[in-house]
Amino acid sequence: MLVQIIALLIFVALFAVGAIRGVQIGVLMLVGAAGTGLFLTDMTVDDIIGEFPLSIMILLAGVTYFFAIAQENGTVDKIIDWALEKVGSSAVLLPAVFFVITACIAAMGAPLAGLVMMPVGMQVARKYGVDYALMGLAICFAIGAGGFAPTSLYGIVTYSTAHDAGIDLSPFLLFGIAIGVYLVMLAVAYFMFGRNLFGRKSVVAAAGSASAGSHADGTNGLGTTGEGADATISRGSASATEVAFGEDDEDEALFDSSSSSASTESGPFSFVQILTVVLMAGLIGSVVVLAAIGKEPDIGLLCFFFGAVLSLADPKTGKAALPKIDWSTVLLVGGIITFVGVLQNMGAVDLLGEGAEAIGSPLVAAFVLCIVGGLVSAFASTTGILAALVPLALPLIAAGGVPGWALIAALGVCSAVVDVSPFSTLGATVVATAPGDHKARLTRILVKFGMSMVIIGPIVLVGGLVVPAMIF
Repeated sequence: MLVQIIALLIFVALFAVGAIRGVQIGVLMLVGAAGTGLFLTDMTVDDIIGEFPLSIMILLAGVTYFFAIAQENGTVDKIIDWALEKVGSSAVLLPAVFFVITACIAAMGAPLAGLVMMPVGMQVARKYGVDYALMGLAICFAIGAGGFAPTSLYGIVTYSTAHDAGIDLSPFLLFGIAIGVYLVMLAVAYFMFGRNLFGRKSVVAAAGSASAGSHADGTNGLGTTGEGADATISRGSASATEVAFGEDDEDEALFDSSSSSASTESGPFSFVQILTVVLMAGLIGSVVVLAAIGKEPDIGLLCFFFGAVLSLADPKTGKAALPKIDWSTVLLVGGIITFVGVLQNMGAVDLLGEGAEAIGSPLVAAFVLCIVGGLVSAFASTTGILAALVPLALPLIAAGGVPGWALIAALGVCSAVVDVSPFSTLGATVVATAPGDHKARLTRILVKFGMSMVIIGPIVLVGGLVVPAMIF
């Protein structure tokens, strides 16, 4: 037992040191897995390397490559501009519109790509008198919802890890659960911060009172919003082109729009952009059709196929997209899962399972696990937490009494709903992109909202998902 406890302490210590020092946790975990496996067990180097999740690597690389091409050739920015131009005249719809657009972007491989909409959304909120808290929360919720799509990072890590453990968790079910939870959260945000919008007839009327000092050309005179991010609004549309972003605690950001080689000036879609949109639809359709006929769609290979088609059509953007494959996340997830594989091999994970059984109630154990996931994720890497806690939940599932798919889905969503906290990248970006006189208020709101989700999330997810699954 002592050896297993030492291995678990090494795992936790490496995670903490990596988060505090800002070191790539995947690197530390690979080194830790090798050292633990070689010196504390009889595993060989080949055994340790064999624990690296090659299937997840192909999945992440393929998805991020395909959507990096879509970003590089200007298709993503074009879709954003087109969608914003179609926004109706009701101010109350603006946060919902940004939710939909951002969720679609976040579903394109890297959830944090949705942060491209934050500075745009804050400028729109100022221009049309929408509460910054409502707009910021709407975009944060959209990133979480889109992130659990079968083609995006949170969903990939969660359902792939579950499948590798033999748990039948449908990626579409996981996505549906996440969308449902975030839509409820959006409705709550509307109730808390957007009730005054329902009495308005048009954004034009709101703009007159909320945008004092606006320029005649339709801009609001901000020029630059937040720290290192800027956006432009003109005649109801906005371009996300010059927005750069990243996530310090995960090194998870994928797209830097400032390096895009494509122009997003107004005009019709180019041939390559039309082809990209068709292939995006083809990717979604292929996954749905294959799943419907009982086949297991390999999303990574499908993305490589569609990416190859785009590369042949436009070699320049295909080449430019290669450096944007999200290798940092591959390394992060791969390192953690490799170490967890070593822990499973030496029986350390079974030891945790015995500890969970000692609690006496599987339901209480599931609730505690979801709280831990949410609490740690509020300050650290959401992707890392998903990769670490999902495998560590397996002993509790194996002990019986808790349906595996329900617990994994609840754990995944609980680890993501807290990301509105200003201690996380999403919440911090809300504060950074808001005007200076609103930052203190937003910080207070996001601290309360994010920290409350540490408890409310597990209550809702365990009570509304795990408990019914146990009964029926």
